[in-house]
Amino acid sequence: MACTPTDAWSALEMRVGRVVRAEPFPEARKPAYRLWIDFGPEGGGVRPSSAQLTDRYRAQALVGRLVVAVTNLPPKRIAGFVSEVLVLGVPDVQGATVLLTPDDEVPLGSRVY
Repeated sequence: MACTPTDAWSALEMRVGRVVRAEPFPEARKPAYRLWIDFGPEGGGVRPSSAQLTDRYRAQALVGRLVVAVTNLPPKRIAGFVSEVLVLGVPDVQGATVLLTPDDEVPLGSRVY
């Protein structure tokens, strides 16, 4: 496995946010939700994201959840929707995305290190 330089890793800004709104995204090529995530004042406030989480989560069950996202990537237009952050997860044994979340309540916008 190739090593990633530490400067590349440290350039990624990963923060904790709370999903404040989630809705189906039928226009997306693959099943996905449109999410609005609050990263607090330090993390840029409420920011939109598209996330392929439909195999494991219902939209309303995502509202109120803490998530970890990369917040400093360039925005990406997906079927007319601008996604500003990349929500992080890992695949389960069936390939469905399991969200990365903090173990406990933490301040919105907290930086992951």
